[in-house]
Amino acid sequence: MVMLNRIRVRHLLLTLTIALIATLIARYMSYSSILHGNARQTFFRYLTTTFRSIVTTPTIIMATSPTEATRPVIIVGSGLAGLAAAHEALRAGAAVVMLEQAAKPGGNSIKASSGINGAGTRFQKASGITNDSADLFRSDTIRSAGSRLQTRKEGGIDRASLVHALATHSASAIHWLADEIDVELPVVAALGGHSVARTHRGAGKVPPGAAIVSGLLQKLVRFPGFALHTSARVAQLHVDDKGNVRGVRYVRKSENGQNKPPGPPREREQKGEQIDVYGPVVFTAGGFAGDALGLLARYRPDLAGLPSTNEARPGPHGLLTNTRRSTTSGSSSSSGMAGVGAELVDMDSVQVHPTGFVDPRDANSPYKILAAEMLRGEGGILLSPQGRRFVNELERRDVVSEAIMALPPPVDDEEEEENGNRDPRQWDVALLLDPGAMDATAAHLSFYLFKGLVEKKKVKDLDPAVIEAVDRYAESVASGRGDDEFGRRTFGRWRLMPGEANREEEVCIGRVTPVVHFTMGGVAFDNKARVLRRAGEEGGALVPVPGLWAAGEITGGLHGDNRLGGSSLLECVVFGRVAGREAAEAAK
Repeated sequence: MVMLNRIRVRHLLLTLTIALIATLIARYMSYSSILHGNARQTFFRYLTTTFRSIVTTPTIIMATSPTEATRPVIIVGSGLAGLAAAHEALRAGAAVVMLEQAAKPGGNSIKASSGINGAGTRFQKASGITNDSADLFRSDTIRSAGSRLQTRKEGGIDRASLVHALATHSASAIHWLADEIDVELPVVAALGGHSVARTHRGAGKVPPGAAIVSGLLQKLVRFPGFALHTSARVAQLHVDDKGNVRGVRYVRKSENGQNKPPGPPREREQKGEQIDVYGPVVFTAGGFAGDALGLLARYRPDLAGLPSTNEARPGPHGLLTNTRRSTTSGSSSSSGMAGVGAELVDMDSVQVHPTGFVDPRDANSPYKILAAEMLRGEGGILLSPQGRRFVNELERRDVVSEAIMALPPPVDDEEEEENGNRDPRQWDVALLLDPGAMDATAAHLSFYLFKGLVEKKKVKDLDPAVIEAVDRYAESVASGRGDDEFGRRTFGRWRLMPGEANREEEVCIGRVTPVVHFTMGGVAFDNKARVLRRAGEEGGALVPVPGLWAAGEITGGLHGDNRLGGSSLLECVVFGRVAGREAAEAAK
């Protein structure tokens, strides 16, 4: 007998509505120092629209039996990959149930601050950048990724097809965000490892990650078939006796944060106990850079003690790799609880970003706010404790991080290490921006200044060694040679001139250190976003897992040993959209 759990969103999502509005207000407060005029009005219009859309959404139908004909697409995670998948699934006519473990949507995507890559976009052409192409972007990605990507099919993964998809669909991803999601991205900057400027961001006061996530959420809540559940932890997958994924079981916290005893389906949903939902699954739950004591310690113990831009949480990979299940024998419609034996690839490839801010009020905090790469892309420079430049600031992230970590640690860190107590491991490097770079990054700097992570100083008040380094760099920029002593060829919006005439000018300076930022490894997948596992015994060919797709940082094999800045948001859009369309087709 078909069982349908018809849930009135107006009642079911009352708590969620209050929580979401509170989240949006909190987000507004976080950005209140950088939202002015039209930006503030736009934010409040978004807030009002979101509230109105949620409380007037009609009935959602959730499949609570594996035999039901009407099944939603189940999306695990609400970062950009999940939101892009949801949008495409909804456009294809499917219902979507999105499950987010955190108390608010957005994941790490909402914190992204440098932008999103696109090669051959109309925004590049409008900025006079006419020499970019998908082929050049693909070449930059392969070069950045190192030997793993150059081997093309190491471990049975068709890496070349993944990179091809990323680069080929990068321009359409930017145009989709602009034309369908109404997120304008007209500002284009150069980041490390890119041959040309191709990283897009908005011209307004809201950082690109927050702008994109908010724009998508605003679109999604208008669909009658969309349901978002926060504080909903996926505990297990439903897997039939053929190894096909049929759905998930999730646990939703009650109001007091505790799980309540089980009851009838509707009562369980309202109380937040264990809930089963059936349909094709898109996994977009993020990486393991915050799993310091788990997966990170297992695959990269050498990174122990480094601070991170990620909040502490276990990696979700075990849900997909565990192969234990119990099923009812002989029935293809039976459902057990299991992982699916997904293949893990490149798990030792962890990106250490060169610049996380050291908060002077809490210097030893293991959590750091990222100093966006676009700060260097727009002209910023890095200085050693002795006040000297020591690297091309627009080299690949791994190269810049290695250069910083080759510097001697601060004296107090050396003393702590001798005493067997050095946590976190960090360095004393200065990030300095001139007035031109400050103007180009004003929205970001307003936030950093508000948080006390940077300060403004006149050039005359800097240490003599720093003044000398600034003058030397300014001379390289002014010369027009396009190549300084460290091989830097682009200087962003730097306009400070060398010499005594600059001494009354203001610069912005803050302390930065390398941070664990992103994991390139994860579950193997293909260019249709299908999760892959080994067929038969160990060493068999990689084959798709029926009913399961993935996108974003949960996946591995695309970036090799080093990800280019701006490609994280891009892969979320490109492969998230693919996963949503594929899963929607499977749900029919």
